[in-house]
Amino acid sequence: MNKNSKLTSVKILEDLYRRFKENTVNTEINLQKLTNRSIDLYLTDLDYKKQIEEYDNLIISGSHF
Repeated sequence: MNKNSKLTSVKILEDLYRRFKENTVNTEINLQKLTNRSIDLYLTDLDYKKQIEEYDNLIISGSHF
């Protein structure tokens, strides 16, 4: 593991993960790249941050996804 990396675990909705894998099978994107890029955009792009904070298309569960 890279010394600049932080190992973490997160729960992902099963259907979203399945669809992500299906849509990225022949691409260079993976969950780690998507996560890092999304976090960077969240921290640096106010429009993206607002879009993420207001997004409510996911089913609310006990884990508040």
